[in-house]
Amino acid sequence: MTGQFSNSNCRTITLASSLAYSLAFSLLLPAVTYSEESTAYPGDIPLFAETAESAGINHRYEGPWEYFVGGGVAAFDCNGDYKPDLFFAGGENTASLYVNHSATAGELTFVKKEDYVIAPQTAVTGAYPLDIDNDGHMDLAILRVGKNRLLRGNGDCTFDHAYGPFKLDTNSSWTTAFSARFDPSKPHPDLVFGNYVDRVAPGSPWGTCDDHDLYQPTDNEQQLYADPLKLSPGHCALSLLFTDWNRSGRPSLRVTNDRQYHRGGEEQLWHFDAGAQPRLYTKREGWQKVVIWGMGIAAADLNADGFPEYALTSMGDTKLQQLELDTFEENGWPQYSDIAYENGATAHRPYTGTDLKPSTGWHAEFDDVNNDGLLDLFIAKGNVEQMPDFASNDPDNLLLGKHGGGFHEAGLESGIALPTRGRGGAVVDLNLDGALDLVVVNRSSNVSVFRNHGALYKNRTRKPGNWLQIKLHQHGINRNAIGAKLSVKSGNTTRIRTLQVGGGHASGESGFVHVGLGVAERASIRVQWPDGQWSAAYRAFANNFLIIERNATDPKYWYPEDSQ
Repeated sequence: MTGQFSNSNCRTITLASSLAYSLAFSLLLPAVTYSEESTAYPGDIPLFAETAESAGINHRYEGPWEYFVGGGVAAFDCNGDYKPDLFFAGGENTASLYVNHSATAGELTFVKKEDYVIAPQTAVTGAYPLDIDNDGHMDLAILRVGKNRLLRGNGDCTFDHAYGPFKLDTNSSWTTAFSARFDPSKPHPDLVFGNYVDRVAPGSPWGTCDDHDLYQPTDNEQQLYADPLKLSPGHCALSLLFTDWNRSGRPSLRVTNDRQYHRGGEEQLWHFDAGAQPRLYTKREGWQKVVIWGMGIAAADLNADGFPEYALTSMGDTKLQQLELDTFEENGWPQYSDIAYENGATAHRPYTGTDLKPSTGWHAEFDDVNNDGLLDLFIAKGNVEQMPDFASNDPDNLLLGKHGGGFHEAGLESGIALPTRGRGGAVVDLNLDGALDLVVVNRSSNVSVFRNHGALYKNRTRKPGNWLQIKLHQHGINRNAIGAKLSVKSGNTTRIRTLQVGGGHASGESGFVHVGLGVAERASIRVQWPDGQWSAAYRAFANNFLIIERNATDPKYWYPEDSQ
């Protein structure tokens, strides 16, 4: 993602020509047999086929006990063609970058880039893409067992290793989580690296937890970041997420912790107030202690009320937290109710097979994988190693949203119930056909790449529902508008998306924001930019890629080259 829009395939067009394009684009969908019905209905099950090997991807995340956790993937455009490329953590193996050569709506094809950086990236647990220096090229924050790194993107799928201004003053931590936010008063984003067990403390490896490292930007372009500020206490975090939980416009930092028993450990929420040092929310401020084996975080506004819900994966049941609005409106407190059980989202044990022991959830992500207009929840699952009290055959979950609320499990029917041990993941449209694919990093086996082949409804296959994919752009600092919110309305339904860096488990994404529309053929889009300013309403026909530049009168439509 370059942030530049001189591409000849990007232009402002009329609604009529947009409709003509979307009809032509639909002809590029996979060659499966469709029913006479051509729109998505409640109950559509997406059909996935595992295609990693045929796509040219052969990568394993493995290693000794320090790599039981981690195992992430970064999905982002490293060369400006808007196709998502994939950077995989390797553990004791070298991390790998696979460049996307897939034809639009065609078979997935990736080519491994051997020379993406001058020095091999080893001991990598995860990676997150973001444009740190505002040059329009995506950079990478690399999580490691050892010194963490920032790789500066050059826009051609190569990166500067340990480039001067990007050097971090870092110790040899065991890092398993990351999040970033843009403060409008600063030239570059705040970065937080979440650390796991303290590798040098007495009682290591299991006796203590490390604190986290907050890097705040300087005004010195020769050294972008000052020495880190420690966020303490740490309770062995496995996921971090900057999130505007209270609609204040200033994100707070949520932390989900594995070592709940360490020094009174619990889930955490940190204040990041203007001009003040970060501090934890306390019981006096309404924060309620939650003690779980926290693994991953996913946030989404499921009911479009402006307040995000949070999925927290764990060893055992998944939590689905919803803000208690009455308490919030009265006191401003961050008190949450767990609504997972009544919404069918606990995912507490395998949904297929004979193993009824508790599940182990890792990466979590909300998105609309069947384009029916409802958010779904994907969870990567897998035993830590050989823990006898937890399920050994623990397939990934695909919880499909239901009209009227809640979720139902469709992992088996959709074709993703493999006997692998998932860790990180991504829900991303790899071949730009409007249908989201799944990428999962597995421990000690090849990654899984599930191509979305359409939908199954009443035992018949057909095209998935309608969709839009939207990219935001603004000039200067925070070019990709991290922290912005998208409001997409069709009929009486409003769907909210927030642009964030963090969450999941050791895995991050950047690129077009996907919105399923169901049967709707057009939508109205508004953007709340990171500073709180709202855009005008933009009208668009479904099944299109849109690029919205701040203060633009009309959006730009981008056409994948293969569709011309």
